[in-house]
Amino acid sequence: MNKYEIVKGYIKEQLHSGKIKPGGKLPSIREISIQFSCSKNTAIRAYHDLEKEHLIYSVPKSGYYAVLRASTMNLQPPGLIDFSSASPDPDVMPYEDFQHCLNRAIELYQDQLFSYSDPQGFFSLRKELSKHLAISQVFTRPEQICMVSGAQQALHLLTVMPFPNGKSTILVEQPAYYGMIRSIELLGVRAVGIRRTKEGIDLKELERHFRSNHIKFFYTVPRFHNPLGTSFSQEQKKQIARLAEKYDVYIVEDDYLADLEMDRKADPIYSYDPSGHTIYIKSFSKVMLPGLRLAAAVLPQSLIETFRMFKSSCDLSSTALSQAALEIFLNCGMFNRHTEYMRNRYHKRMEILRNACNQWLPSELSVHVPEGGIFSRMVLPDQLPAIDLAATLKQQNVLVVPTNRSFLKTFPKENGLRISIIHTNEAQIESGIRLIGEAAEQLLSRTTPETVSVIDWV
Repeated sequence: MNKYEIVKGYIKEQLHSGKIKPGGKLPSIREISIQFSCSKNTAIRAYHDLEKEHLIYSVPKSGYYAVLRASTMNLQPPGLIDFSSASPDPDVMPYEDFQHCLNRAIELYQDQLFSYSDPQGFFSLRKELSKHLAISQVFTRPEQICMVSGAQQALHLLTVMPFPNGKSTILVEQPAYYGMIRSIELLGVRAVGIRRTKEGIDLKELERHFRSNHIKFFYTVPRFHNPLGTSFSQEQKKQIARLAEKYDVYIVEDDYLADLEMDRKADPIYSYDPSGHTIYIKSFSKVMLPGLRLAAAVLPQSLIETFRMFKSSCDLSSTALSQAALEIFLNCGMFNRHTEYMRNRYHKRMEILRNACNQWLPSELSVHVPEGGIFSRMVLPDQLPAIDLAATLKQQNVLVVPTNRSFLKTFPKENGLRISIIHTNEAQIESGIRLIGEAAEQLLSRTTPETVSVIDWV
């Protein structure tokens, strides 16, 4: 190893270990050259390379200063098994690839990045997205796409804004994504629920709701449901679109995991809706970087102006730098390569989860593990409350989420746990399910009455 590499490695170690704090001044070029018995040019070259890696920065006539914060990798406590998280695995995020896109975005769009942009988002990004969405059978024009600061913002705006059908009640599948439940409760909007099972929903009951309950829109997660993990059949999607047109009800299709779909023939509800009653929401948080705060809402023409008005009153425009970088990430093929990697990775984890459940869980616990996605729901017997099992597991460093919060307050709740594989590796899945099985058996044994032998004396 030559002197240049030694100097560079030494400074990196000082930065990552926190010995040089963020904003702290680095040793001068003269000090480095003396310390390592090297020329000033060698020290300058090492510092310039560290500058290119965005680890340090220079101040003319002052010196070099640290940019990198102290290493915080492995913030999780040792031994923690996290089945509760819905955030992407940080170990598989495309940091370096996206950094290239950010740097390129600054070069290409520097005049647009630090001023207000169109509330609907960069037109060039929306144009790129219209091509990307067409692969998933979502055919739309850039004018119908609105960039939002995460899918949650789209749901919040749609919940509160008026719709052309003049109706006011929201129909929500039960259980449902907690973020949607929270928006409904905070905004005080009237909502009713419809039961969702691993088989889907009862289409006759759905029609009764559409016909009788003044439904503004029906909120649904068609595939890889949160928290069930299940998906609608193609026939169910067709019938939902048909009923929406018949009764002038809008569908809010939260297709947050479309990029993890294993079946290339599994089309969204939007593709079966010629009448323009479906709002399609595309998220980038689960396969990309959640901190981008970007999602796309594909809107019927009748909703675009109202949505624009409500969005601009909320945040004027979504982050410009993230939009520009995402456009480059999509355009150069990095997104497709990354999502294929994520799809295969999570599919493998789901297979391991299925095998572990079959091996370690007692018969009283019922689990449906889908082929893809990130969630599975574990149904528990009534004598084993989910909140008690979750508390017991937490003491053993296993985190799970009871599904009771995924129901409207007025809807009967089910006793279950949501199991997420997004933050667990293969070994953790195996070990975690074994611990869940053991804890469940112990708690069940305490609630099972002992058999008492009765002897009649003659």
